[in-house]
Amino acid sequence: MTITDVLRPIGGSAAWRGPELVEAPEHTADWIVPLTAEQIEALVTVARQLPEGPFRSEDAAAAGVPLPALAGLATEVRDQLVRGRGFVVLRGMPIEQLSPLEVERAYWVLGLHVGIPVPQTAAADLLVHVRDHGLDYADPSVRGYQTRAGLDYHVDGSDVVGLLCLRAARSGGTSTIVSSTALHDEIVVRRPDLAEVLHQPFWFDRRNGDGPDSFYQRRVFGFEGDRFVMYYGRSYIESAQRGPQTGTLTAAQVEALDLVDELANDPAFFLPMDLHPGDVQFLDNRVVMHARTDFVDWPEAERKRDMVRLWLSLDDGRPAEMVPVR
Repeated sequence: MTITDVLRPIGGSAAWRGPELVEAPEHTADWIVPLTAEQIEALVTVARQLPEGPFRSEDAAAAGVPLPALAGLATEVRDQLVRGRGFVVLRGMPIEQLSPLEVERAYWVLGLHVGIPVPQTAAADLLVHVRDHGLDYADPSVRGYQTRAGLDYHVDGSDVVGLLCLRAARSGGTSTIVSSTALHDEIVVRRPDLAEVLHQPFWFDRRNGDGPDSFYQRRVFGFEGDRFVMYYGRSYIESAQRGPQTGTLTAAQVEALDLVDELANDPAFFLPMDLHPGDVQFLDNRVVMHARTDFVDWPEAERKRDMVRLWLSLDDGRPAEMVPVR
């Protein structure tokens, strides 16, 4: 595939714009899906049957997963992620009926129906709580989910990211998403020269130390087969410049990144959503970017903002591996 082949608008259902979804309420059910009583009952039952201990696929299989009640839902979610808009929100996880550990088990089982959980940390954690640990995001060893800072638009290192809302912040912490495909198409039309820059490799920072393995290259815009993918995280691109082999960003690269940020933060493109307790947001990282506003938490520990994150690989989705471009 030549650069001429890729410098064209892609279109399709993944090239949505936020205001279109807000202004067309008849389509709301396509991306907000309430769990049925049967699905909730199945999740409650299996959550109480799973053994204690680390979350492992073999434990779920021993408990009778997959669950017939979730099969149709999983198909709907996967279809929306891979062939639809690239995101969906499930509403009604039974967090009030279960203990904190049981909630994690129910969420784990739901994730297993959608994809294959993949590690999120150097310690190979499969479930991660997104909450403020009082850390400073300016520290290159700190990841954004450990802070209350606002997070710029980015994608995570998996096919799909799932986020279960346990508790919302006192204020702020709004999740916003934007179509990577819509951004690509706008840049191709408006600035094809910068679109070409974004199809070239950039250095990224894994933030796992100062060694050479912390830095890798990947294209911001690209294709895997005939499918468009976007890989982005401005802060990780900028912090990669501390690497001895990465060099500094060129003027053209900075201008291209500025245009991505300008469009992603334009109300004409993004869709804000306030997740409520019991909501589960699933995003296809390759066609949807996400961000978060900074937040102010409650003073009481039991009321503080808490989200539970899953990273999932899809066998019919896009590869989860962050393969460096060499």
